[in-house]
Amino acid sequence: MKHIPRKRFGQHFLSDGGIIDAIVDEIHPEPGQPMVEIGPGLAALTQPLVERVGHLTVVELDRDLAVRLRLHPHLTVVESDVLKVDFTALSQQMLTGHSATKIRVVGNLPYNISSPILFHLLEHVAVIEDQHFMLQKEVIDRMVARPATSDYGRLSVMLQWRYAMDNVLFVPPESFDPPPRVDSAVVRMVPLATPPQVNVKTLETLVQVAFSQRRKILRNTLGKWLDEKGFSGTFDLQRRAEEVPVEEYVALVQAL
Repeated sequence: MKHIPRKRFGQHFLSDGGIIDAIVDEIHPEPGQPMVEIGPGLAALTQPLVERVGHLTVVELDRDLAVRLRLHPHLTVVESDVLKVDFTALSQQMLTGHSATKIRVVGNLPYNISSPILFHLLEHVAVIEDQHFMLQKEVIDRMVARPATSDYGRLSVMLQWRYAMDNVLFVPPESFDPPPRVDSAVVRMVPLATPPQVNVKTLETLVQVAFSQRRKILRNTLGKWLDEKGFSGTFDLQRRAEEVPVEEYVALVQAL
């Protein structure tokens, strides 16, 4: 029976063979690698991946799709909302008796909850080797944006302090069934080998305050917040939030 895409799950299924091959090439799966796919759907990406790695763990929320996927002999199916999956615990299960020390994560993420998924995975970054995700191109533009550009913002800072990221592939709407109303792209996210030591919650609050009124000079937003924190160091507040590089936000949090 043909599966009807469900709008509440943000389902858009990849159907372009050339794009699928290009995504798999960018992921570059190797035999035996422990890999998790988020949102396998109709297995368009799943099948070529499992052919390369031998076995794949998939996270699928849609009950009907999960039933289909369980019929595949080389898949371990986790039927769950991805935001409720403990990837650290999952990695321990996958790596038992394995020579690898970390898992790889891939997926065509539901565009309506892509940012929450990215922040959820950030909590488990210590067990992840790399991530390849298809997302709305507009979101990836923000993820990889450089300072002093209109796309540079909270998402840029909160991910770039921990990952090296690249927009590796453009995916047009007609590559999907049904076609989404937006352009898509694929991002590669590699956790930094020696990330700076920061209090993530403090960084999150600081960045949120800084970008709360991004057109205003930081003295009017972040300056007041720093005063409340009793900050006595030096930081140039005569700039807008989008003009401050990631490393300066990180250094400010460390100084606090």
